[in-house]
Amino acid sequence: MKRQGGFTLIELVVVIVILGILAVTAAPRFLNLQDDARNSALEGLKGAITGAAGITYGKAAIEGVESQNPGAISVGNSTLNLVFGYPAATSQALGLVVDGLSEDWTVGSTSTTGTIFFGYDGYTDKCVRYVDAANSGTSAAVATVVDGTTSMCNEF
Repeated sequence: MKRQGGFTLIELVVVIVILGILAVTAAPRFLNLQDDARNSALEGLKGAITGAAGITYGKAAIEGVESQNPGAISVGNSTLNLVFGYPAATSQALGLVVDGLSEDWTVGSTSTTGTIFFGYDGYTDKCVRYVDAANSGTSAAVATVVDGTTSMCNEF
């Protein structure tokens, strides 16, 4: 009589226990993908705002208004308000140069003049802060992703 090959019950239980341990240690990493996706989207928004600000400054320089505060240029049928050649820190001005900004993002605090925040509803870990240019030619407008622990992102 030939002996049949196979796994014993103990071997199967050991494999199942090992797989369970691996699943428990790996699960939190995969469950946190939503926060990683939000943080990446915020980095993308920062890049979009920075790029749009640079292009706006180029257009303002061509029209000769890059050193004016306040200044303005035309974008399509609208007027874009500028601060030293960069878009003003308002949802209206940034909405003209960043496509989809008003539909996809929530505007946070605008209580500080020259600063505006964008983020997600209910997500206070990080947000994007845009600050007006400080002066002509030496200090550009700045878009940064800020950590929510600084309480700047608490309004989302």
